[in-house]
Amino acid sequence: MDNVLLTLVTFFPILGVILLLFVPNKQHDTIKGVSLIIAFITLLISILIYAAFDPLASGMQFEVNEPWVTSLGINYHLGIDGISLLLIALTTVLTILCVLASWRSIKHGVKGFYISLLMLTTGMIGVFCSLDLFLFYVFWEVMLIPMYFIIGVWGGPRRMYAAIKFVLFTMFGSLLMLVALLYIYFQYQAFSGEFTFDLMKIIAAPPLSFQEQLWLFGAFGLAFAIKVPLFPFHTWLPDAHVQAPTVGSVLLAGVLLKMGTYGFLRICIPVFPDATVAYLPYICILALIAIIYGALVSMVQRDIKSLVAFSSVSHMGFVMLGMFTLNLQGVEGSVLQMLNHGISTGALFLIVGMIYERRHTRMIEDFGGLAKVMPVFATFFMIFTLSSIGLPLTNGFVGEFLILLGAYKLNPVYAIVAASGVILAACYMLWMYQRVVFGKVTNPENQKLTDLTGRERLVLIPLVLLVFWIGVYPMPFLDRIEPAVKQTLTYVEAAQVVQNSNEFQPVETVALEPLTADDETEKQMDDHR
Repeated sequence: MDNVLLTLVTFFPILGVILLLFVPNKQHDTIKGVSLIIAFITLLISILIYAAFDPLASGMQFEVNEPWVTSLGINYHLGIDGISLLLIALTTVLTILCVLASWRSIKHGVKGFYISLLMLTTGMIGVFCSLDLFLFYVFWEVMLIPMYFIIGVWGGPRRMYAAIKFVLFTMFGSLLMLVALLYIYFQYQAFSGEFTFDLMKIIAAPPLSFQEQLWLFGAFGLAFAIKVPLFPFHTWLPDAHVQAPTVGSVLLAGVLLKMGTYGFLRICIPVFPDATVAYLPYICILALIAIIYGALVSMVQRDIKSLVAFSSVSHMGFVMLGMFTLNLQGVEGSVLQMLNHGISTGALFLIVGMIYERRHTRMIEDFGGLAKVMPVFATFFMIFTLSSIGLPLTNGFVGEFLILLGAYKLNPVYAIVAASGVILAACYMLWMYQRVVFGKVTNPENQKLTDLTGRERLVLIPLVLLVFWIGVYPMPFLDRIEPAVKQTLTYVEAAQVVQNSNEFQPVETVALEPLTADDETEKQMDDHR
C-alpha cells in the first residue's frame, strides 16, 4: 500500500477532473460537490501518508521508481522526506479550504474553475514528490496552465495583464532550468555511460567542477528565485495577488511560492554544494533586502490585499535567509516558516476575500469599526494578524525565532537586520488592523454588514488550530523536518570546510635558534605564569 500512496495523492485530483467533464455545465451544485469530495479524499490520503511516515528515518520514504521512457533514462520516480511531507499536507489542506471558500464567490465558468483548481493541485503535489528531474520539470510546467486560467478568467479588472506577466516570468526561469537540466543530463552520461534524470544518482555522482556549479546554480537558482519571489525578481507577485480571485491568491501564497524555496533545498544545495557556499553571502543580502523592502512597501499600501501581497515578499525573505544560513536551526526554521507562511498568509487572503464579497472594496479607508458589526470576523482577523507578526504562542514565532537563531550563528549583523523586519511587520500589520477593525463606523454601508457564516467559519477554524498547534507544540513538525535537514546539510559540509581552509594562508617559516640555559629558565617561568 505504501508504494501507491504517493501516486494516489498526486493523481487523485485528476480523477475529479475526468468526472467533472461528464457533469453538465449548469449543474453547479453537483460540480462543487464532486470537487469537495475529491479534495476531501485527497486530504485523507495525505493524512494516511503523514501517519505512516517514519520521523526517525533520514532517507526517502514511500519511494516508487518505475521505467517511463527507458530510451531516454526517464523514470517515474517519486519519494518524500520530512520537508516534502509537510508541503504536501499543506497543499491538500488549502485545496479543500479553497473549494469551500469559493462556494459562493465563483459565479461564472464554475466547471472550468474547479477543473483548473484540481489540475493545479496535481501539479503542486507532483513537484513535491518528484525525484526525477524530468518529472519535476513536467509538474513545474503543468502547474502554470491552471493558474494562468484562474487568474486570467476569474481575476480582477487587470487579470490578463497579471496572468501573462506571471507566465512570462515563470517561463523565463523555466527555460534556464531546462538548459541546466540538459547539461547535467549529458554530463552524467559522459561520466557513467548512463542516460538518467534520477536526482538521487546525480547527487551521488562526483561533483561537477566549481565553474560548472556556479553557472548551473545560477540557472536553477534564477528559476527558483523568480518563483519565491526573491528581490529583485518579485515584481510579478503583487499584480498576480491583487488580480487573482481569493482562491488563486491563497494557493499562490500558500503553495506556489514554496515551490521555489523547495527547489533550492531539493536541487540547488545537494547538487551544487560548492556553488551554494559561494553564493551564500549574496543570497543572504538579497533576502535581507527583501525583508526590509517588503515591510516598508507594505506600510504604505492602501489596499488590504496589496499589503498582504507585499508582506509575502518580506516573509519569504525570512525563509531564504534561514535556508542559506546552512546550519540546523536556520534551515529547520526556514522549512517550518514555509508551512507557517502558507497557513497565516493563506488565511489573511481568505479573510480579505470574505470582506470583499460583502463590500466589493479592499481599500483600508473604506472600513473602520468592523469589530462592532462583525465581532467574529474581527476575532479571526486578529488571530491571523498576530500569527503573521510572529507573536509568541503562534506558529510564526517558532519559525522566525529559529531563523534568527541560525542567522546569528552565521553572522550577528544578519540577525539584527532581520529582527528589524519583525518590528516593521508589527507596525504595518497592527496599523492596518486598527484602521479596519477599531474606531467608529463612519461609513453607513458598513453598518449593514453580516458576520461570518457557518461555512466561512468552517474554512477558518482548521487554520486557527494549526496556528496554535505549531505555536504551542511544534515538535511533531520539527521531528519530521530534522532528519531531512541534516541529510541536506551533509552535502555542503565538505564545501564549507574547503572554503574555510582557503581563508587561511600559510605563513613563512623561520628557523629558530637553539635556546640557551637562561632562555630555557625564562621560558619555564613564562609557562608557569
